[in-house]
Amino acid sequence: MTTIPHDTIAHAADLIAPYIRVTPMLEVPGADLGLPGAVHFKLEHTQVTGSFKVRGAFYNMLTRDVPKVGIVAASGGNHGAAVAYAATTLNHKSRIYVPRVIAKEEKLRRMRGFGGDVVLTDGSVAECMVEYAAYAEETGALSVHPYDTVPTLTGQGTVAREIEATIGRLDTILVSTGGGGLIGGVAAWFQDRVKVVSVETENTNTLERSLREGPDIDVQASGIAAGSLGGPRLGEVSYKVIKDYVDQAILVPDDAVFDAAKTLWGATRLVGEPGSAVALAALTSGAYTPAKGERVCVLLCGGNAEPDWFMAPNT
Repeated sequence: MTTIPHDTIAHAADLIAPYIRVTPMLEVPGADLGLPGAVHFKLEHTQVTGSFKVRGAFYNMLTRDVPKVGIVAASGGNHGAAVAYAATTLNHKSRIYVPRVIAKEEKLRRMRGFGGDVVLTDGSVAECMVEYAAYAEETGALSVHPYDTVPTLTGQGTVAREIEATIGRLDTILVSTGGGGLIGGVAAWFQDRVKVVSVETENTNTLERSLREGPDIDVQASGIAAGSLGGPRLGEVSYKVIKDYVDQAILVPDDAVFDAAKTLWGATRLVGEPGSAVALAALTSGAYTPAKGERVCVLLCGGNAEPDWFMAPNT
């Protein structure tokens, strides 16, 4: 089995603590959500940059040497915002490569606002990753990968440690999945003690397809969640952890994501981005049905979207 030791994740949590928020937990009665049982929400979309990504960004920069040229990353938005914020906070320069095909103006504003030099690229997400890697190679800039390094997974795993420290016993956690950095970190912390369930849309099915076909794939992401869950393949490190510790891979249609976001707003007055609503959609669509008494947590992973995005027609 491949994993990251609990002690390493615990040390990471202490190291990044001065720079991040301990985000709230919210228990919502099932009746408020149209579900038979209560749901515990981890409000990671209230993190300092609007997503969990800031955890891995800070852990990378606090444990690796950063050259004068600074830091480079590739991102659809949340990772880029996290890298830009962490770099600026620690007095480093940052350059963020963003695929034009999935770029959202709200996320571009966030990255630039946090001090990142944003470079829009043409072509696919995979081609953007090539351009970013080439810049790192040519300049010596520190590459902070969104999901495929041990430091990134270690940082993201601190959110699972935080959840467990807050609510104690948990049976199942539902996690929206892109490149696998978040769910890999969560699975590394919980291992076999908690059922870890991946949720993706039908058009961003990187993890589900990887478990069926193997890791050497190239997913052409599309649809409502492509901007946050549009990883073309799982990271090698993520894939190894996921194979051992992720229990189930669920797919939901885009319509279910809109419906989940509307349900969340109606019940809690909380707004997350499409990637956040994907995890909840597993419950509200009936794709995942908890057993009676099962303690379920939904990780609301990000909130960097236009606040009324889910009011669009389900087309």
